[in-house]
Amino acid sequence: MTQALTEYDRYADQYANVAGSGPTWLHNLRQKGFDNFSRLGFPTARRGNEAWKYTNVAPVARAEFSVSTSDESPSVEALRDSLPWVDDWNTLVFVNGRFSPELSIVHDTGSVTVSGLSALVESDGTVARQHLGSLASVEDDGFAALNTAFIGDGAVVHVPDNVRVERPVHLAFVSTEEVSFVAHPRVLVVAGSESEATVVESYMSLGENPYFTNAVTEVVVEEGARVEHYRLMDESDESYHVGVARVRQKDGSSFSSRAFYKGVGLGRHDLYALIGDGCETDLSGLYITSGSQHMDNFINLDHAQPNSTSRLYYKGILSGRSRAVFGGTVFVREGADKTDSLQSDKNLLLSPDAEVDSKPALFIWADDVKCGHGATAGNVDEDTVFYMRSRGVDLETASRLLIFGFASEIIDTVALSELREYLERSFLEAIPKYEFNF
Repeated sequence: MTQALTEYDRYADQYANVAGSGPTWLHNLRQKGFDNFSRLGFPTARRGNEAWKYTNVAPVARAEFSVSTSDESPSVEALRDSLPWVDDWNTLVFVNGRFSPELSIVHDTGSVTVSGLSALVESDGTVARQHLGSLASVEDDGFAALNTAFIGDGAVVHVPDNVRVERPVHLAFVSTEEVSFVAHPRVLVVAGSESEATVVESYMSLGENPYFTNAVTEVVVEEGARVEHYRLMDESDESYHVGVARVRQKDGSSFSSRAFYKGVGLGRHDLYALIGDGCETDLSGLYITSGSQHMDNFINLDHAQPNSTSRLYYKGILSGRSRAVFGGTVFVREGADKTDSLQSDKNLLLSPDAEVDSKPALFIWADDVKCGHGATAGNVDEDTVFYMRSRGVDLETASRLLIFGFASEIIDTVALSELREYLERSFLEAIPKYEFNF
C-alpha cells in the first residue's frame, strides 16, 4: 500500500546525493528502485500486508536515520574477538556500510572474483551489470526497492564455470557508529555451472547503538553448481535489520543455507528460492530471542520444475517478552512432479510472556509429490528433566544442557569446523539462565 511520500523525504534527500553517480546502467537501476520505493514506502498498513501481519515496522518508518559519514575503524583485534575470523578465509570487511580494504584479507583467488561492489563497477562491472537486480524485485517490496536505490558498496563473488573455491569467502558487515544511521549492504553471488563455493555472510555490532541495516543478497546458482551459504546476525538490541535474499537455482544445482541469529531489536529474514529441475535445497536456521527482541523468518521455496528435493528446518529459543515469527511456504507448481519437500518449525518457550507465530504452508498444483510440514511450540517435558536429575545433574546444569541440546541439532550441520566451534561458544553464552521447574 502506498505511503505518504512526506514520511520519506529524508530518503529523497539522501538519494539526491547518490543519483547520477556511476555508469548509466547503475544510475537507471537506482532510479527504478527509488521510484518504486516512493510508490510503495514501508509495509506499515494493517490491510494488504499479509506477509507482515505479525511484524510491525512502523518504528523503522518513523525513525530518523542518517547516512554514516564516520571514518572510525575497529581494530583487527576487535574483529577477531567478535567475528568468526579465520586467517585462511577470504574476508571482506564492511564498516558502517562501507568497504574497508585495510581490514580485509583476500588471498590469491585465481579466476574467482572476490571484490567490493564499487571497485568492481569502476573496473569492469560486467558480472554486476548482468546480474545485479535480476532476482530482487523492486516492484512489490519497499525494502528491496530502497536498497536498490542506494546501491553503492557491497560484495561480489563470482565463480567461473567448473571452478571449486577452496577457501570460504567471509563477508563481514560491522557496525561501530554511536549515532542512528542506515546502511544498505548489497551482496551478489554468482556460481557458474559445475562450480562450488562456500560463503559466510555476517552482521555484527561492536556497540549498543541504534541503526538500521537494510540488506539485499542475490545468489545465482547455475547448472550443476553447489553453493553453501551461512548467514549470521549478532547486532545491537537497539538495531533494526531487514534482510532480503533471493536465490535462483538452475537445473541440477545444490543450495544450502544455515541462518543463525541471536542479537537484534527487530529483525526480518526474507528468503525466496526459485528451484529448477533435479535440484537440492536445504535451508535451516536457529535463533535465540530475549528481552523484547522480535525476529521474523519469512521463507519461501518455489518448486517450478520436477524432480527436486527441499528441506526447511528452523528452531527458535525464546525468553523474556520476546517474539518470533516463522512463515514457511512451499509452492509446488503445475508440472513439478516428483517433488520431495519437508518443512518443520520447532520452538522452545522459556517464558510465559514469550510468543511465537508459526505459519507453515504448502501450495501444491502437481501430482505424484511427497510433501509435509509441521510446527511445534512449548517447553521441555518433565520426564526428560527427571532423567537427567536422576543421573546426578543439578537442575540448572540439566536445564542448560537440554536447551543447548535443542540448539545443537542445527549447529551440528555446519560443515566448516571453525565456524561450528564459534557458533557453539556463541550460542552457549547466549542461553539465558533458566531452570525447568514443574
